[in-house]
Amino acid sequence: MSEREIAALQAQVAELMKRVTICEDEQSVRKLHHLYGYMIDKCLYNEVVDLFTDDCEVHFFGGIYRGKAGAARLYIDRFQANFTHGNNGPIDGFLLDHPQHQDVVDIQDDGITAFGRFRCTMQAGRHKDYAGEGPMEQARQWWEGGLYENIYKKVDGVWRIHVLNYVPQWHADYETGWANTREQYVPFLDTAFPEDPTGPDEIKPREDLWLWPTHKVVPFHNTHPVTGKPIQPERWQGDIDREKAAK
Repeated sequence: MSEREIAALQAQVAELMKRVTICEDEQSVRKLHHLYGYMIDKCLYNEVVDLFTDDCEVHFFGGIYRGKAGAARLYIDRFQANFTHGNNGPIDGFLLDHPQHQDVVDIQDDGITAFGRFRCTMQAGRHKDYAGEGPMEQARQWWEGGLYENIYKKVDGVWRIHVLNYVPQWHADYETGWANTREQYVPFLDTAFPEDPTGPDEIKPREDLWLWPTHKVVPFHNTHPVTGKPIQPERWQGDIDREKAAK
């Protein structure tokens, strides 16, 4: 076998190893995020915080929580305290099914950064026999749909969530459905930490937030797989309606 043939085989092996590594990394990121969904289902909030990088960001309902301390403030100080009375794990009478699906994962050229888009379709509620008097304790059952556009980092060979950007899309009471959803079904966060002890480090501009029945496209991290162009509408219907109203 000639030196040229050996060099060609070495290059081919290197390319195959690169492709295998990308496939393994994509699967690891998918597994990571799907496990995030399973842990949220069962209110394992301590374990959820451990999924993040030390310098993480969590974008949630109009706020940005920064670092592990911020993530703990959201998942433990806010969610755990309000949903499960401080218990790290499920409690009787509280439902929060949080399936993750329709994932699109792209590993970047540096091999330690990944972008992921996931859909969440959630069923949630509190059983009437376990209802209390607080706003989070009332007996109710609702639907929620949202999208994640996340960034992941490989740290010391292990993939972790670096930026979790949850963009809620719609809500609905189980009994009446999404055709009757009231505006601002869940209010966006409006008070930052430390004024709100469980609040985010930063409040996002309100013009960047919306909920059903307003309907927009959450920006894609990836381009169109065939054309290579950005995936976006030419115009948003809300802008068209405002232009018509102004005439």
